Amino acid sequence: MNVFVTGGAGYIGSVCAEELLRAGHQVTVYDDLSEGHRSAVDERAQFVLGHPEQEGHILDAVKEAKPDAILHFAANALVGESMANPGKYFRNNVVNGLRLLDAAVAAGVKKFVFSSTCATYGPPDRVPMTEDLPQRPINPYGESKLMFERMLCWYHQIHGLEFVVFRYFNAAGASPRFGEHHRLETHLIPNVLRVPLGRAEHCEIHGADYPTADGTCIRDYIHIIDLAQAHILALEPGKQGFFNLGNGNGYSVRDVIRACEKVTGTVIPVVEKSRRPGDPPRLIASAAKAINQLGWRPQYPALEDIVASAWAWHKGHPSGYPD
Repeated sequence: MNVFVTGGAGYIGSVCAEELLRAGHQVTVYDDLSEGHRSAVDERAQFVLGHPEQEGHILDAVKEAKPDAILHFAANALVGESMANPGKYFRNNVVNGLRLLDAAVAAGVKKFVFSSTCATYGPPDRVPMTEDLPQRPINPYGESKLMFERMLCWYHQIHGLEFVVFRYFNAAGASPRFGEHHRLETHLIPNVLRVPLGRAEHCEIHGADYPTADGTCIRDYIHIIDLAQAHILALEPGKQGFFNLGNGNGYSVRDVIRACEKVTGTVIPVVEKSRRPGDPPRLIASAAKAINQLGWRPQYPALEDIVASAWAWHKGHPSGYPD
């Protein structure tokens, strides 16, 4: 297929574009490089420097690419920033998303795959979390993603646009070529690995008094390549709906730190800090629906394998991407 990938210079988008190309698809990457990196774009892909805020720019890019499907990763995704600057999140994640949806309809695109988040649920009523849980986001980031999910439902009903929505839990790890380099890094594994890389003296635990076995938050981590494979499966005609993507296994912050110590052979000092507002004690996915309906099977579920792939990439790119 011919696939148009927004945010294809970012962490998740770059690996998904790589896997799409490996599977034989054609790829056009559309990215404004505000968060992504030009050197993270696979050289086999066509690249378009995005200006999504300019009226007609996304439409022209989609019409020129003539894609069969759109994979939409581009978004602002920092919870804390969304609380401080909600307008930025609604302008980019919703308004620019609407421009992309209109472009898809105008260009006759038949399939749309959306990168959503478990933040649309808010604090869950139960774990493992299934797709039928109430969606009660507690920050503008989660709200903006939920708004776009609802827009997709209306565009399906009115325009016949077939869509798949993936609600991610914690994407982690790397491919041999592409890994995680955010200009403001908030994710646990790359921040812990800064210590054995010699770029930090310690890592931080935000909250050690949660009602969990070791007092730290428990999260579900999914290998970035497994995530990418789910998107490729979603391109099949007739696939439709909302799917959680996670391993169904929960690991505490201290579990992650111990895994990083084992993989790197380094003792990693820890500084305990106060809780961050809004962090639930446990977030664990049920991915049964994706397994049963998409035929998805995670190939790298073990935490140590996820950490090892991230460590290999960071050792080869200690300063991240050059641009």
